[in-house]
Amino acid sequence: MLQTTLLTIVEQLQQRKIMVIGDMVADVYLEGKISRISREAPVLILEHTTERVVPGGASNVVHNTATLSGSVFTVGVVGDDFAGQELARILQSKTAATTGLIVDTSRPTITKTRVMAGGQATVRQQVVRIDKESKQALDVDIEQTVKDYVTKYITQMDGVVISDYGSHTVTPNIITSVIHTCQEKNIPCIVDSRYNIMKYCGVTVVKQNESEAATAVGYDIIDQGTLISAGRTILEKLDAQAVLITLGPDGMGLFEKSGKFTQIPVTNKSEVYDVTGAGDTVVSTMILALAAGASYEHAARLANFAAGIVVKKPGTATTTPQELSQAIRDHFE
Repeated sequence: MLQTTLLTIVEQLQQRKIMVIGDMVADVYLEGKISRISREAPVLILEHTTERVVPGGASNVVHNTATLSGSVFTVGVVGDDFAGQELARILQSKTAATTGLIVDTSRPTITKTRVMAGGQATVRQQVVRIDKESKQALDVDIEQTVKDYVTKYITQMDGVVISDYGSHTVTPNIITSVIHTCQEKNIPCIVDSRYNIMKYCGVTVVKQNESEAATAVGYDIIDQGTLISAGRTILEKLDAQAVLITLGPDGMGLFEKSGKFTQIPVTNKSEVYDVTGAGDTVVSTMILALAAGASYEHAARLANFAAGIVVKKPGTATTTPQELSQAIRDHFE
């Protein structure tokens, strides 16, 4: 019965219109081969081989939503630079709408550059990470441009995601406007906020990982008792319909306004390869399922399967409806 329900949702979530609002991040990977030790200082000299840009932050949510066959509208801010242009190009190639990707010439695209090194007899590994972003509040005119785009299109959406990595794109005015409209038009809205979750009162669904939830409530989550306490505290304080807390190898905990608590175990504990970006996959799958009319529990269970697929892939990864359906069938065999 559950298998049939989940497979049906996979079919129904495709082409749902989803707006993703948040901090668009370009994850840049600079690849090099170790050449020698520099004569200038005791540091490695790397011979540059390749450079690639991968969608990160909110743009990874866009990427995930697009590969799951959602019709996704990207809303965020980038700089007038190569990283921003490349990010737009990649998302466009995945059929995501990027007219809501506002260019701000006064600030750079949020960029996380990882220098990766390796040799013939050495394991490829990260040597250093270089972050670039503006610490200034969003310009008033840019904020208004973002709000205008949201206002123009949000009522056409089947679901909305707010992906807040703390980089100033999601301002208090934007938060208030988005949540109010979603409530008024009965549009499901999910928020994933690294640092400011308690500012999202009235949102439909809250997604947090274990450490973020612990920070939000002010105490460690050390057992099921503290987990349940934390989940219900967030649910009550934000007046949300559901709270989903991801627990790494322990799966997920889903808290619903009805009082129901559901513990969802992982589907592939022995095969975890890389958890990078798995939370974004959870958010994308959850909102698409809710947009298709799924219950909170069924949406969370589907998101759990999607996360189980991407953690078996290296780096920031995505999944497809075909992979998702196959993973469900394999699990119930």
